[in-house]
Amino acid sequence: MREDIITVTDQDFEQQVLHSDLPVLVDFWAPWCGPCHMVAPVVKQIAAEQAGKLRVAKLNVDDSPQIAGRFGVMSIPTLILFNAAEERGRVIGAHGKEHIVRTLLGDAAA
Repeated sequence: MREDIITVTDQDFEQQVLHSDLPVLVDFWAPWCGPCHMVAPVVKQIAAEQAGKLRVAKLNVDDSPQIAGRFGVMSIPTLILFNAAEERGRVIGAHGKEHIVRTLLGDAAA
């Protein structure tokens, strides 16, 4: 995993995501999930392109089920954008970069 993508868990989610000074895009995924592997390169691209403006985190739902349950993640991949400790947008399923960026970050970031 690249340096500009952090791994978060049930234990450090609040500190790393909800208390972040930047918006955080969280990729809820699991190693056995094929569509998660399809969206992973897109998430890496977004992390590189939005560095300094956005943090990107990955949360393995098998290892951290409490946070996944807390935010109602029922299928993966699910990408949730958090800003100022609030959910600001959500994309469920494997989608292309343009759709993810437009839906979560707005047309200006696309």
